[in-house]
Parts: sequence; C-alpha cells; structure tokens
Amino acid sequence: MRLAYITGEYPRATDTFIQRDIAALRRQGAEVFSFSIRKTDDKHMVGREQREERARTFYVLAAANPIALLLAQVILFFQSPARYIRAVALALELRQAGMKGSLYSLFYFLEAGILARQVQKQKIDHLHNHIADSNGNVTLLAAALSGRSFSFSIQGPMIFFEAVHWRLNVKFREALFVRCISHFCRSQCMIFTPPEQWHKLHLIHCGVEPELFESVSHPANRQNLIFVGRLAAVKGVPILLESMAQLKQTNPNARLTLVGDGPERPTLEKMALELGVTDVVDFVGYKSQSEVRDYLQRSDVFVLPTFAEGLPIVFMEALAAGVPVVSTQIAGHSDLVEQGKSGYLVSPGDKTSLTAALKTLLDSPELRRQFATAGREKIRTEFDIDHEVGLLFQVMKMRLQGGRPEIRPTKAMSGRSSEAERPTPIATQIAA
Repeated sequence: MRLAYITGEYPRATDTFIQRDIAALRRQGAEVFSFSIRKTDDKHMVGREQREERARTFYVLAAANPIALLLAQVILFFQSPARYIRAVALALELRQAGMKGSLYSLFYFLEAGILARQVQKQKIDHLHNHIADSNGNVTLLAAALSGRSFSFSIQGPMIFFEAVHWRLNVKFREALFVRCISHFCRSQCMIFTPPEQWHKLHLIHCGVEPELFESVSHPANRQNLIFVGRLAAVKGVPILLESMAQLKQTNPNARLTLVGDGPERPTLEKMALELGVTDVVDFVGYKSQSEVRDYLQRSDVFVLPTFAEGLPIVFMEALAAGVPVVSTQIAGHSDLVEQGKSGYLVSPGDKTSLTAALKTLLDSPELRRQFATAGREKIRTEFDIDHEVGLLFQVMKMRLQGGRPEIRPTKAMSGRSSEAERPTPIATQIAA
C-alpha cells in the first residue's frame, strides 16, 4: 500500500505519537509518504530521526508558489470536471461564515490542489490525516480532487470544542473510516455522527514500544515526582506547585522535575518562587525521548493534573517504565490508568485530593511496586504501538477492499520485526 500521512506540522517535538504511527506503519509494510502543511522549525529537531523525517516530508506551503497553485487547479479540473465540481461543493460545505471564512476556505482549496497533484504523481492509494482541523480540511479536499479515499485519526479534546467550526460532521460522513484513540474519544465522535455511520468509528489506541523501558526499582529512601508535558494552562501545573508546597511540609524528601516548556513557564517559575518551592522543583525544559526515559528511571511517581486531554502518550511511557501515574479523572484516562491498581485519578482542579494521592504513593514504596507491575502489564497487552498500528493497517486494508471490520478488531496483522531488524527508536521530544 502507498499511503499519504498528512498533518499540519511534522515532525514536531511534541507529537511523538504521529512519528511512532508512521514508523510502525512502515514496519507493517506500507510505503508511507509524509506530508505536512507547514515546515517544522529547528527547535523541534532534537535528534537524527527528526532531521531525517523532515528531509523526507513534503511541505505543501513551501511548494505553493502562484504558478504551481494555478497549474494544479487547471490540471485537476481538466482531469475530471465532475470530480472538481464535487470538491468545490465540499469546500463550500466546510466553509465558515463571513468573508474571512470564505477566504480561508479558498486557501485550503488551493493547498489541497498542491497536495492532490503530489498524491497523483506518487501514485498514492489512500490519504490519512491526524488531527482533523484545518489540515483535515486540506486532506479531505485533496482526496476529493485526486479521486482517492480519506480517513483520519482523532484524539481530542480541543477538536471537540470546535466541532462545528471544523465541520466534523462532514468529515465523518466523507471518511472511509475514523481512528478514535479511546472509548471517550469515540463517544464524542458519536455525538456528531448519525448512528448509521457509527460503524466507521474504530477504537485503536496510540502506543509505545514497551521493550524500550526498564522497570523502575523504587528505593525506599527516594521520593521523586516527574511531570512531562507542555507548560500551558491546560496542564494544571499551578495546582501541582501548590501541592508541592503542602508536600514540602510532610515529605521533605519529595522532589519534582518538570520536563517540558511552553508559554506559561515564566509565570510558573515566578509562582514556584512565591510558594517557596524552588529548592524542591526543577524546571529542565524540553528533553529528547531517550532523556525522558532516563528521567523516568529516576522517578517514583508520574503526575499530570491536566484539565483537558486525549490519552497522553506520557502516561504510557511512565507505566511502561513502572512509574505509577497520578492524574485527573477526565476524558479517556480511565482507559489507561486503572484506579487503585496502576495509579490514581483525582478530581480536576482539586489540590487536596491530588496532594493526598501523591502522599499515599510517596509514603509506600511497596504500593508503588505493586502499581508498577500492573502498569507495565497494561501497556504490554493493550498499548504496544506495533499491535495498535497493526489494527489500524488491518482496518485500512479491509475498508479499501470494501469490507466492514469490527469496531476494535481482535487480532492485528503481524508487523513487528525482530529486535535486530527494528529501526532506531525515534529520539523525539516530549509528547504534548
């Protein structure tokens, strides 16, 4: 299969799940062509693998000079006027109200022409999009212009806040299938899709490579907390800093490492100073994936007090390393973190329950070890990237052949190489 995988900006440091998808699809035997609307800047190039991916990715806007834009539209129109007119009708359906909405719709249509011509030149069979916002518009229109099928992966939560804006109902209708990363995500998709189309919504997780992670030992005299994520308002870090101020009184050995960066970092560093926790909180910035694994090896509890999420890859990495997770009871978190078995899920925004859960785990190395065993088994059996992408590939092939696979197929196609044959792990920055 020759497959186009399209997203808005690739490869980004915060989107390791997309890079893992593409690498695993290639291991399945698909010939994957990566396309991105915008080119990634140098701050995301934290390893050789990202530089290689950027070099092999086609960037739509970089190729969108006036002559190329016009020529693509002329060729596509004369190839099939009927197909072209249908694509125009789709663009009008996707359009937002007002002059600005019409202008943006025109831009997406022109970009789709560039993408469609590349799809035709590369003899690509199918287009798959990840994150169905503006780049989803471009992908759908490119599929219509080129006469190819279209599918997409969706995770939320932000896309569901703007479901009408991004015309998710149209994308669900036109898609060959949709990959939903959690039960919660699938349920949100069902809101915008009539029941007769629910069979298109497949439950296929994101995943990690479990064998890359060694189990943490959890020594009794260590109380290290780790947060991995963007330093943005949605992640709830102020609640965590307030919890650290409380833990400092009862657990003087507790330490917190914040791996990541973002727009809120200066504010959070100031808050840490005001709370008097700078001696127990360390802001270390962006780190490569191998460095994140090293930090996890030195950690005892992973904490993410987020307010809105899909199904965080960093949960999978922590559990794969045997680090219990404390996070919030939202979205699809319960698909991954089993309450009282591999971690604790607390009420979002509740400093008291967050602090209590952290203290319970910090005070009991034996409980952490029990949670570690359960967490590693959960990842091995349900969130192995090759197994999950095997399901994705199976659904894709069956749909292209006119089949109707189960919502969650029970058996993935074999695609895991032997250890010697596996490619070098993607050395990327943290997952969002």
